[in-house]
Amino acid sequence: MKKQIEVIFEASPINIAHDTYRRECSYTRGIHIEEQEFLAILSAMSRDSRLYFDFHNPRKEIKKGTYLNGHSGLAYNIFEYYKENFNIEITEIINGKDFYVKII
Repeated sequence: MKKQIEVIFEASPINIAHDTYRRECSYTRGIHIEEQEFLAILSAMSRDSRLYFDFHNPRKEIKKGTYLNGHSGLAYNIFEYYKENFNIEITEIINGKDFYVKII
């Protein structure tokens, strides 16, 4: 069976706490990623990318059901991971628009 992953467009916004900014962010698009795959994405990040990820998602556990704030650097990490490991190009994620990540 071929691996499938895609950007999801929500009918109603998904609100996710952004503790650094002390507010909620609303997203109408996101991507659902399996826990083990997201952990692999995190481990492949450069130190600077990981620091920026942690800035946007402080103290958030990486476990099933967690929602995370996306950002352009994370989008490129996700894009590269799926391109390199599954030959899947998720071009919709690298267009600079805000998105969320749900760990499944």
